[in-house]
Amino acid sequence: MTSDAAAILVVDDEPPIRRLLRTTLGAQDYRVIEAATARDALAMLRHHQVDLMLLDLGLPDIDGLDLIGQVRRDNPVPIVVLSSRGEEPAKVAALDAGADDYVTKPFGAEELMARIRTALRHRLQQQGTRPVFESGDLRVDLVHHHVAVGGREVKLSPKEYDILEQLVIHAGKVLTHRHLLREAWRDESVDPQYLRVYIRQLRQKVEAEPACPRHLITEAGVGYRLV
Repeated sequence: MTSDAAAILVVDDEPPIRRLLRTTLGAQDYRVIEAATARDALAMLRHHQVDLMLLDLGLPDIDGLDLIGQVRRDNPVPIVVLSSRGEEPAKVAALDAGADDYVTKPFGAEELMARIRTALRHRLQQQGTRPVFESGDLRVDLVHHHVAVGGREVKLSPKEYDILEQLVIHAGKVLTHRHLLREAWRDESVDPQYLRVYIRQLRQKVEAEPACPRHLITEAGVGYRLV
C-alpha cells in the first residue's frame, strides 16, 4: 500500500461487515479507517484525511440519514451508502440527503469497487471543476453551452441543456428525480413524467443507440446518472 492510497472510512456497527470491507478494500490498495457509530465517524472525519465514506444507515446512535446531513454541512467527502434497506424510497431519501451512491446489501465486491472508483472520480472533478466535460464521443462545454457528439454540434432546447448540465456537473453521481426537477424546473412538484420525456429526447440527440444508452443511465425508480 502506498502512502498516497485513498483513505476510506467504513461506518458500520457490525464487526463482520467491517472485517469483510477491510479485507476487500485492502486488497485494492485502499487505506481503511473504521467507525462503529455515527459519533465515531464524525470524530474520524475531524481527525483524519478521508477520501470516501462507506456508510451503513442502521447505526446505533444516530440515524444514517441524519449523519449524512451533518457531514454535508461542512464536508464534501463522497458518501456511498451500504444498506440492507433496498426499497426505492430509502434509496431516494439517502441520495436526496446528500449521498453520492447507494449499494444494497448483500453486495458484490466488483460492483462496490466500481461504485467507489466512480465516486472518487466525481470528487476529483468537483475539486478541479473543468469547463469542458468529455466522455467517449460526448463533449459538453459548460462555459459556452456547447454540446457535441463525435465532433458534430448538437442543438438542445434550454430545458434539455439544463438537465444535461446538472448531470455533467455531478457526473458519476446518481441524481434523483427530485434533484433534477428542482434544478431544471425550480419546482419539485412537477410531474416526473416530464423529466422522462426530456431524458428520452436527450438520448435521441447524444446517444448512438438511444435504446441502449452508454451515457445517460437510468437508476430505476430513483433517477439518472451520467457515466
